[in-house]
Amino acid sequence: MLLAVDTGGTKTLVSGFDRAGKPTHEFRFPTPRDPDEYLAALSETIHDNFRGRIFDAVVIAVPGVVRNNIAVWCDNLGWENLDIATHIKSIVNCPVWLENDANLAGLAETRALAKIPACTLYATVSTGIGTGIIVNGQIMPALSGSEGGHMLLEYDGIVSEWENFASGFAIKRDYKKFARDIHEPKIWQEVADKISRGFLVLVPALQPDTIIIGGSIGTYFDQYADFLDEILTRRMPSHMPVPEIRQAAHPEEAVLYGCYYYGSDQLAG
Repeated sequence: MLLAVDTGGTKTLVSGFDRAGKPTHEFRFPTPRDPDEYLAALSETIHDNFRGRIFDAVVIAVPGVVRNNIAVWCDNLGWENLDIATHIKSIVNCPVWLENDANLAGLAETRALAKIPACTLYATVSTGIGTGIIVNGQIMPALSGSEGGHMLLEYDGIVSEWENFASGFAIKRDYKKFARDIHEPKIWQEVADKISRGFLVLVPALQPDTIIIGGSIGTYFDQYADFLDEILTRRMPSHMPVPEIRQAAHPEEAVLYGCYYYGSDQLAG
């Protein structure tokens, strides 16, 4: 069994996968901001729900930068240099790997396509914004630390990070309602404009074949997809094709599936 852990800004999901890639029951707990409380909650979840199980590996997704298997910077949680792997390895007795959550979601969503693009740009728009760059169906180590949500962009006359004005948190703050309660096309057009600002920088730089949008705002893709495509088509240089823009097939579970694919690749390699 491979154990997958999706550490989100608000909740953490834990699921096992058998060797055929079929998930078991999913367990969840609110993600503590205190690192020690997080490690204790994760350890307790594994102990209580997977007691006696033998794991081939554990893959833990975190919303931030991973270097040398350590969560060196998770801004939305306030974590720095957190060695989750060493702590968890002491209770599971198997390899434990950390990876950025958007990279893992992008990996899963790319592998789910009928034809794997040469380059996929995945964006999870949720509490914050995370980006994953997948090349030929693989996470590229040289690009795995990219943090598109923290790009500095100009919006409404102010230079700030992309996620400060286009994330799910920012949408709720600015419109005083959750995305599920937004029904006005004008608001969704404004949301599309905010999301487009990051893509207008990333697309010329990376030239992806496909953009996939996931996360909680990804579940409302139909509300703003046409607006987003129109904005990118109008603003992109005429010689540069606009990538295909898709909704994530599993906007809420993509990270868990990405953990499975990543762990299977690591074990096979």
